[in-house]
Amino acid sequence: MQQSAAPVLQLLLTVLAPPPGVVFAVQRGRDELLPPYASDVESVAFAITMRLGPPLVDGAFNFRGPYAQGAPADRFIYLNSGTLAGQSASCWERRAKVKLAAIPRPLIESAVGDPACAIEARILGTAGDGGPVCASIRPHAISWRLTVKL
Repeated sequence: MQQSAAPVLQLLLTVLAPPPGVVFAVQRGRDELLPPYASDVESVAFAITMRLGPPLVDGAFNFRGPYAQGAPADRFIYLNSGTLAGQSASCWERRAKVKLAAIPRPLIESAVGDPACAIEARILGTAGDGGPVCASIRPHAISWRLTVKL
């Protein structure tokens, strides 16, 4: 008996107003880095694919794949910057957590399994100290929306 493939979810991470000269990358697994597919002075953008496993006991989505970090009940994506993004000469060594449980359920339900549809996270890229965003991204610094995949 053949098992059906896990549902796929396309995510776009767009870092808005990044600090000048700071490199960003998304962490894949323990130590691989995904460079942006687009970058300019106004934004840095990443496209990733996640799989959804069987729902968790509480009914929450079960995000899987090489970009899913943390325990199943608290999955997140690491957004690295400065030296953690491979920029050896940077004075910054930061990593931000994009919490996947923060994605509104209706967006996931609309986008899952549709290769032309993606969920975009728009993230404020500069922290209060003028450096790159770090730690768990607070709700005021991220917004989620449904979009057409590039």
